[in-house]
Amino acid sequence: MKKAKEVIFHSVMIFLAILWIYPYFWMFLTSFKLPEEMFTRFWPTRLTLEHYNFIFHMSKKLQRPFVRAFLNSVFISTIVTFSVIITAAIIAYPLAKLRIKGRNAVFNFIIFQMLFPGFMFIIPLFVLVKNLGLLNTYRAMILPYLMSAWAVFMMIQSYKSIPKDYIEAAKIDGANVLWIIFKVMVPLARGTVAIVGLFTFNGIWDNFMWPLIVVKDYNKMPLSVLLATFNHEYASYVGPLLAGAVLQTIPMVLIFVIFRKHFLQGISMSFK
Repeated sequence: MKKAKEVIFHSVMIFLAILWIYPYFWMFLTSFKLPEEMFTRFWPTRLTLEHYNFIFHMSKKLQRPFVRAFLNSVFISTIVTFSVIITAAIIAYPLAKLRIKGRNAVFNFIIFQMLFPGFMFIIPLFVLVKNLGLLNTYRAMILPYLMSAWAVFMMIQSYKSIPKDYIEAAKIDGANVLWIIFKVMVPLARGTVAIVGLFTFNGIWDNFMWPLIVVKDYNKMPLSVLLATFNHEYASYVGPLLAGAVLQTIPMVLIFVIFRKHFLQGISMSFK
């Protein structure tokens, strides 16, 4: 009886997994189909790279530089991810391990700030960026996301589980605060760092609303916004649009494959 339940459970999970991954598989496969077979055949008679060739060679003539937009997304997401990890690692240390006045008040404020959805701050943030003269620049897409309350909270919780003996040993060896943070605390909390980095990169990579508001120059747009503008004006180019969508998912797939060990480790620790 128990074995039958396990078979049924795993069968249902496999079915749901196939159902979940099917749209991506269809998108990936269709990006290699001939234009006349995109909606008529599930499995193509032959594969073609003409949609990707369009993205790399012809899209610039339509003022849609997909390659530059891809590099823009890589640049913005990388800068923000490293900044969030570094700032969260530094801020979380005194809040988790040092007895400082007002520590609980700051921690409670971080939790309180996490309760508000990000779109509530779009209008005041836009006014601030406009007054600073940052509209239509890379800085407008980077500066508002250099720090994350959620990342700080995650690092605090991870630091609390690290014994103070490691810190005391480092202090005996003459280590300063930054050395302790980046040579002791961060390596011991690498699972949480992987989670923070992955979710931050994913959030910035797929961020659509804010770049759409602050950037109008096609040469500075991230790939998510450029794909939307391309779809709006050149909706008949379905193949290149799907190819661009596939390219947008590649970095996330690669990052997960490379850091999956640390990511899964961090997930398992968060459940304990």
